[in-house]
Amino acid sequence: MTEAQALREAILSAPLDTSHFGGAPDAATLYVPPSHLKALRLDAHVVVGGRGVGKSFWTAALESEHLRRLLGSAASELAGIHVRLGFANVERIDRYPNADVFAVFLDQGGDPYDLWRAVILRWVAENSSQAIPCQDWMETVAWLKSEPEAAARLMQQPRDWRGLIVFDALDRTSNVWQRMDDIVRGLLRAVLWLKNFSGLYAKVFLREDQAERTVFNFPDASKLTATKAELTWSRHDLHGLLWQRLINAPSPYGERLRAICPHVVQDGIWRVADEMKVESEAQRKAFERLAGPWMGRDRRRGVPYTWAISHLADGQGRTSPRSFLAAIRQAAEDSTERYGQYELALHFESIKRGIQKASEIRVQEVAEDYPWVPLVLSELKGLNVPCEFDGVVARWSAKFPDGPQSIPSDRLPPEHAARGWDGLMEDLQRLGLIETKKDARIDMPDLYRVGFGLGRKGGVKPKN
Repeated sequence: MTEAQALREAILSAPLDTSHFGGAPDAATLYVPPSHLKALRLDAHVVVGGRGVGKSFWTAALESEHLRRLLGSAASELAGIHVRLGFANVERIDRYPNADVFAVFLDQGGDPYDLWRAVILRWVAENSSQAIPCQDWMETVAWLKSEPEAAARLMQQPRDWRGLIVFDALDRTSNVWQRMDDIVRGLLRAVLWLKNFSGLYAKVFLREDQAERTVFNFPDASKLTATKAELTWSRHDLHGLLWQRLINAPSPYGERLRAICPHVVQDGIWRVADEMKVESEAQRKAFERLAGPWMGRDRRRGVPYTWAISHLADGQGRTSPRSFLAAIRQAAEDSTERYGQYELALHFESIKRGIQKASEIRVQEVAEDYPWVPLVLSELKGLNVPCEFDGVVARWSAKFPDGPQSIPSDRLPPEHAARGWDGLMEDLQRLGLIETKKDARIDMPDLYRVGFGLGRKGGVKPKN
């Protein structure tokens, strides 16, 4: 077996999947970009990030006492704190309501602010070994409203514990934009209320599209926005994460990858060395060992170290770790199948096919969040971008002659459809799916262009 073949096997054995479905992540996958340290602090009440950047990962990591101890400089602040999930992508009806409960509650004219305070009161009562009415969520809210003094005493009593309550996956609270806004706004008001009580903290993970809406339209919201942190990934952060995953591949594969990547051992876990956490010669050389110096025969085709990440960026120029790791794994699979005798682990054509795979995954994710998006963008298949806006509208009008308001969607429809195709374009731009160039032509980042079947001169080709 050649070195390249052995490295391919090693890459394919590494934990490169970032999907999270509950439970604590593997400690070996824990990688903390410096920019994320602020988001993990107790005083960062609102954390904003796009799809696949780590919101659910950090939610699960914060819930795990073991992983909290491994969070570096953020760990000291979290030491000894009790963490509770106040909402997440796994249903826990005794701890927080589900979408059906929210729907009934709102249908009956309830204020989401009260329902979220009920969630917090149950948490505080349980940790304080006190009993409050909790047969169902309506009962807890009724008690809060009818016995406000008892609820206030519960929150104001001395405590011998500190606690953090974490809220994630809030898009699962409702399929209707206005209702989701009301629910999230009610939560943020409850977080502001919680700030009055010493030793109790809250952290709310929001998607960018949620944070950009009207959820902060209430008095004193600036006290929360002042603490807002963003989950962003620089190029060197993505490469650092990749190598953190690679060097923890199971034996004997991990040894092959650790021979390339500078590393240390901490708490019995292989960790990338400091020079692999920044844009450095060591980081570049390590990736070059896998993919070579060029995306072809010479420098004219680009450098793999930068090329892969730049072609996975959305309309705001951001690349998610989920997309990057998926592309690298697919590149290793494709190199094994098509270029078994190639001298390097990752063939440059396989890296391009990795972009295709990551784009397909991202398109599927978008369809889950916004079912109307693939209905609209699939109509542009075969177009070359950049292109004129009139050409785009012509395709959309042929499919939806009654305008964007006729686009079917059973979940979170286009927000500005009432304003016509310009409003729809605004929604697509806000989601990072479409860009408008200075000359007013419409462009689409490769991350989505490839998956939706649009072309670009000299760009990565979409699958047929």
